Amino acid sequence: MKKAYILSTALAPFLGVATLVSAQAPAAQPAQQPAKPAQAAPAAKPLQLQSLDSTTRPDPFPPVNPKFFTASNPTVDTVNAFLKNLWGYDPNRLWRVEAIQSTQAPGVSKVTVFVSEKAPNAKVSSAAFFVLPDGKHALADMSNVIPFGADPFADTRRLLAERADGAYRGSASKDLMLVEFADLQCPHCKEAQPTIDRLVQDFPNARVVFQSFPLTEIHPYAFKAAAYGYCVQKQKNEAFFAYANDVFDKQAALTTDTGDQTLKDAVTKAGLDPAAIDACAATDETKKQVEASADLARQIGIDQTPMLAINGHLLPIGQVPYETLKSIITFRAQQDGVNTGAAAPRTAPSLNH
Repeated sequence: MKKAYILSTALAPFLGVATLVSAQAPAAQPAQQPAKPAQAAPAAKPLQLQSLDSTTRPDPFPPVNPKFFTASNPTVDTVNAFLKNLWGYDPNRLWRVEAIQSTQAPGVSKVTVFVSEKAPNAKVSSAAFFVLPDGKHALADMSNVIPFGADPFADTRRLLAERADGAYRGSASKDLMLVEFADLQCPHCKEAQPTIDRLVQDFPNARVVFQSFPLTEIHPYAFKAAAYGYCVQKQKNEAFFAYANDVFDKQAALTTDTGDQTLKDAVTKAGLDPAAIDACAATDETKKQVEASADLARQIGIDQTPMLAINGHLLPIGQVPYETLKSIITFRAQQDGVNTGAAAPRTAPSLNH
């Protein structure tokens, strides 16, 4: 069974969300396919590569050749810090930066990384991405721009702390924010709710936010459902979740004939007056709030739902196993100096960088 590595959190199914590299794939050489050098880089010019602990024998990676480090930016340290932010939650993952090369595009560098894991006879695979001239973004494939740098999620984290205004459960603090971008008419968002409920229970110190991102092109009732949701939240934050759960349960009834009544029934189930909520949802103020929420999603690179931002680190909720998701949240909190309130793991993570 192939094991995939998430290179970015801004790619694939959801960003498209991540560029995936199979550990079963044959090892690829850096750009221009150089032959493997006979000896490692000279000791006089250390490249500060990822260290391998004593349990990793032998070194699974080919030696590094300095001639494949032709770009001054980014540095190996920056690439390693970036990869630690993405992969550090996994104590079995190993990597080494094998090339940082200039390209024909001014200021654009190609980075090649070899990846493996701490296991007997583990395969080695390669991942490549392009760092853009601003040093804060990278291309992991031909259609997705992802955040890059030693702290790649900091800007998104700050933006969400300032602008994520959806209903929330858990902590009032914004030190650990799990922001779910979802559409109330989206079937995959409905499927993700048990996972979100588990996260609320497992991370009591987290602020778990439901941030509306109605995909109006494919879900005609999503915008109105989101507007109702904001009005319910204004009256009572906790009531939003009773409202949202009922809308999710009755998604099939969000049609031209029964959609309005379905939303009103959900408001009633949440204990509020549907006529008052309907009037609130029709105001320009509420419509602008829904539009601003959708704009926030697009600004941080989201184009699909459901998506979860873990202190700025974007992940497709439905495509990450739950235990892996927990590990990523725990690691992200450790990186940001936050106490999750969760029970301590049985073994401490061993970071490879």
